[in-house]
Amino acid sequence: MRIPLIVLSFCGTIACWAQEPEEMLHNYTLRQCIEYAIEHNVGVRQSDNAVKQNAVSVSTAKWARLPNLNASMSHDWSWGRGIINLVDSVSKSEYQVYRNTYTYGGNVGVSTNVPLFTGFQIPNQYALAKLNFQAAVADLEKAKQDLAIQVASSYLQVLLTQDLQQVAAQQLALSQEQATRIARLEELGKASSAEVADANARVAQDEMAKTQADNNFQLALLDLSQLLELKDPRYLSVRQTDTLFILEPLTPPDEIYQYALVAKPELQAARYRLEGSEKNIRIAQSGYYPQLSFDASWSTGYSSDIRDNFAQQLKDRQNKRIGLSLSIPIFNRFATRNRVRTARLQRQNYALELDNVKKTLYKEIQQAWYNALAAESKYTSSTAAEEASAISFKLMTEKFENGQANAVEFNEAKQNLVKAQSDELQAKYEYLFRTKILDFYKGQAIE
Repeated sequence: MRIPLIVLSFCGTIACWAQEPEEMLHNYTLRQCIEYAIEHNVGVRQSDNAVKQNAVSVSTAKWARLPNLNASMSHDWSWGRGIINLVDSVSKSEYQVYRNTYTYGGNVGVSTNVPLFTGFQIPNQYALAKLNFQAAVADLEKAKQDLAIQVASSYLQVLLTQDLQQVAAQQLALSQEQATRIARLEELGKASSAEVADANARVAQDEMAKTQADNNFQLALLDLSQLLELKDPRYLSVRQTDTLFILEPLTPPDEIYQYALVAKPELQAARYRLEGSEKNIRIAQSGYYPQLSFDASWSTGYSSDIRDNFAQQLKDRQNKRIGLSLSIPIFNRFATRNRVRTARLQRQNYALELDNVKKTLYKEIQQAWYNALAAESKYTSSTAAEEASAISFKLMTEKFENGQANAVEFNEAKQNLVKAQSDELQAKYEYLFRTKILDFYKGQAIE
């Protein structure tokens, strides 16, 4: 019985492996996280569907110039009492009588219509559809860029909490080492029980800080996994990249704004919609022009009232028609005039919207530049503070080990170092994020 049990255990293991999600993201870089989020984000997929819908509208407007072709077919039955004509067999004279009758018959036909002139409505509708398609593409690109910014912020937060985890772990290890050392000194009679208690209290405090750092990391990982549309943050791990960097001069906001005027998709979308509003005015004005179209049709039919056979009736009862149809607008209760007025007001709104997008963009760039400048200054000062705290803690550690400093002084120096290290890490990742924002406004990919 052992062999079947082993086989069942092995099959169960395979089944567990098979149930593991295919979307495990191990050691993903920022670029890979952004690409994964773009592929699975609901909002981006909705914007992509909007692009496809506008592509269909472009195709519809493009082929509006072609003639249409329709076929028709009907068959009817009739019965009831009615007057019918009869011929006397002797006198050959006709007379009418009432009788119950039953007849049937049908018709078939095809027709076509070709728009010859529509007041330039068709070409303007086609141009408007193409502009709407380009605006939808720009909207899709903006949705991707906005999502990339969110993922970058969340990704850097994961890296920050990961580094803070390491700081907390290092401080806990240091406290545990000091507690062990003081416990040995107590055994030799060179340390009091109060000093041992203080050392153990510091270990407990650092363990709590380590637990909090672990929780912060898990929460940051959860935020990132939700942006990536993952069901469980356990399926995600990010690559610990080298975040060392050299401070470089920041590009002035006016220069960044010139880049953004060309690269930002929200500006492109606003321009396309403003240009499309011009086409919409032309479409409304087409109502002032005559409409000319070509029509043609062919039809035939049959009836049980006629004595000829079916094929002969279809041949004899053919009806062919061709013609031109001209519609001249004279007065339509000011409907065309009001449509033109509405289209012009819409154009004004799109012009105002474009101006507002430009102003908002410039404000955002100014704010991003000042935030990056502040982050640069904060990083410089926090780096200097961390270096000074590290030197101070090293000297205090030597004094404490030689009995020249008490536990309170040692603990204070350690807390100052932990705070300085945390401040430096936060300043570093904030500077990274702020500079990526500036690169984003310059049209550069976030990596």
